[in-house]
Amino acid sequence: MTDRSARHYRANLRIERDNAALYDHLAELASDARLRRAYRRIADGERANAAFWEERLTQMGETVPPARIGARVKVLSWFARRFGTEFVMPTVVRLEHADHLPTPVDREGHRDHFNEPTAPTTRSGRHRTQSGNTLRAAVLGANDGLVSNGSLVMGMAGAAAGDHAILLAGFAGLVAGACSMALGEWLSVNSSREFYQAQIAARAERLAVAPEDGARSLAGIYREKGMAPDTARKLAQQIAERPKNALDTLVREDLGIDPDELGGSAWGAAISSFCLFALGALFPVAPYLFLKGHAAFMTCIASTIAGLVLIGMGTALFTGRSMTFSIARQLAITVAAASITYAVGHVLGTALAG
Repeated sequence: MTDRSARHYRANLRIERDNAALYDHLAELASDARLRRAYRRIADGERANAAFWEERLTQMGETVPPARIGARVKVLSWFARRFGTEFVMPTVVRLEHADHLPTPVDREGHRDHFNEPTAPTTRSGRHRTQSGNTLRAAVLGANDGLVSNGSLVMGMAGAAAGDHAILLAGFAGLVAGACSMALGEWLSVNSSREFYQAQIAARAERLAVAPEDGARSLAGIYREKGMAPDTARKLAQQIAERPKNALDTLVREDLGIDPDELGGSAWGAAISSFCLFALGALFPVAPYLFLKGHAAFMTCIASTIAGLVLIGMGTALFTGRSMTFSIARQLAITVAAASITYAVGHVLGTALAG
């Protein structure tokens, strides 16, 4: 058990050292002063975490390995030097999630740490469950279905395909796209659940190894909520006396997630994505079920525009933009996509026919 713990601690130490070196490099390369400060804060926090694991290894009588810069740091630093720090940040975030570290980086460049006394971090970027995700996913799913299938139908129409060919292609696009969306959403939600489970497991391990750190973290949370330092410390100590309660509180307060939900049902998300994509994709193809020729084509355009107006209105609800702007943007993007596919279809159809 001791050897297994030592290996685990050394792996955590390596990850924290790599992250500290990476954020030091990003701080050197960042052109924005605010980002430089944020990256340095993150690097300082990572060094504090690395020092924690060094101390644990020393207490176990294990040799602390020398610091070495890993290949991941070198590669990401190379890309950051040539393409900018923002180019690599999405990859950095995904890699940190895959590392199963206790604390990920958010989009603003801040990092939530298990508050070490030396870690100058903030909780302004604390993760929260996003209640607006359902609406956002619904609107975007329907939008994907409408734009992709509308463009497909326009391409077939541009190729002068018959009504039956257009109808067949439209429904094939609907089913294929909806299945792809459902699978993607299922994988996304499952990955999110696994990430949260890793977060919870990491915090549970940290609490088991050093419960005093959990008490300090809880006290920091309550101080930020406005409690007096002494009151926050006493309350944190009371909660920390029961590890299960301490873990539940840290997960809810620090990560902003409900440990009983962990992002919701993957199957529910997959089914809803399938239905919403199919609903959007139905707008451009439905007229060909009842009409033929030019009448079907014109009704398809009208139906697609109506669907885009509804999606633009829905988009405005969670972006804060005006409905006029959202609808106009939606129409412009879809018209551009449909025009391109119509022109390509027309050229290919003429070439193949002649």
